[in-house]
Amino acid sequence: MTYILYFIITVGVLVLVHEFGHFIAAKLSGMKVDTFSIGFPPRAFGKKIGETDYCVSWVPLGGYVKIAGMIDESFDTDFVNKPPEPREFRSKPMYQRIIVVSAGVIMNFLLTFLIFYGINLANGKVFHATTTVGYVDPNSVAEKVGFKDGDKLVSVNGKAVNNWEDVQTDLYLEDVASTLSVQVDRSGHAVTVAIPKGAVKPEDQLGIYPNHTQAVIGAVTSGMPAAKAGIQSGDVVKSIDGQKIVMNSQVVALVKAGKGKPTQFIVGRGGVEKEISVTPNADGKIGIEIGTQYTGPVQRFSYNVLSAVPAGFDQTVGATALLIESISRMVTGQVSFTKSIGGPIKIAQLATQSAEMGLVSFLGFMALLSISLAVLNILPIPALDGGHLAFLIYESIFRKEVPVKVKLLAQQVGFALILLFMAFVIYNDIVHF
Repeated sequence: MTYILYFIITVGVLVLVHEFGHFIAAKLSGMKVDTFSIGFPPRAFGKKIGETDYCVSWVPLGGYVKIAGMIDESFDTDFVNKPPEPREFRSKPMYQRIIVVSAGVIMNFLLTFLIFYGINLANGKVFHATTTVGYVDPNSVAEKVGFKDGDKLVSVNGKAVNNWEDVQTDLYLEDVASTLSVQVDRSGHAVTVAIPKGAVKPEDQLGIYPNHTQAVIGAVTSGMPAAKAGIQSGDVVKSIDGQKIVMNSQVVALVKAGKGKPTQFIVGRGGVEKEISVTPNADGKIGIEIGTQYTGPVQRFSYNVLSAVPAGFDQTVGATALLIESISRMVTGQVSFTKSIGGPIKIAQLATQSAEMGLVSFLGFMALLSISLAVLNILPIPALDGGHLAFLIYESIFRKEVPVKVKLLAQQVGFALILLFMAFVIYNDIVHF
């Protein structure tokens, strides 16, 4: 029920904001809005106020605003053989039609910016005040090139690093297609670690993590081994079968390796350590979501109402660029498609986990999901905003209207593809649940 609640809140807010963009743009352009729906037809319930039917529909894949004189998700073509009326979509100037079609995406970008702006204004920006490596993943690129636990990173290609965010920027987010030279302080001795060009594949991580980290249990699935054994959300995993734990990846690996065998957990709960025996199932799972929490020193940077604006804008642009890059890598086969996408179940899981970590975390997740909705909607696929926009751009360039039959067929094919895609991602969610 918690999953369902946070899914409804998250998706409901994002769809409402998106569709409100179309709605208010249409109203301001003097267009007649017949329906404002959360969800796709058939209609479940609602209320007609004035000329508009405000409703909730049964197919929870998004929503739509039905504007008179426009071929959309309702597949209504009754108006086609009638003379255009002044308040219809097709009667309005091209620039107004483009604004109306793009308004949903614009609102999602605006929502993301406002969330980042609000978080920066309220909390400022927090930097992890360490450059010391606390854990190196076994068999990772980091281990192969020579990083060791306890290494203190001093500089990357001659550029000083002052906190872990600097480390992430210089090692993870910058183009790693070139050789990197990392200066390290190792027990008082200066050491150079070279990361060769192309050593880090697009789907991989380098494999180093900061000190002052701990593995924390998020959601615990009812009926699974962890819940039956007494593990609770918020437990800190101290060790598994005597091996000290500092990262979530250690927990995943050890649980998978121990499938079918009793595995001894020592967890911290309320300042007290508890020993709990858990037997992973045949799939090597115990039914937990596990994350890594930083507990070390931090540096805080405060923003005012003006300085928070560029910071929010930069975060919005950065999140958009990262999403576009991720989509590009999926399309080109550089990363696994099935491992990179998530549907309703995954959204519900992540929304719940972020909410359990606090309001700021939940809002941050919603901001990233809002960007995803915006970018995916603007893709030139029929039945999406990008499909409508592609037709309008074509008509504005060639001064020729796309035949109604072509638009209708495109909508039907696009909607069918969306349904097939949603069926696939739901199946993918279930397989990886």
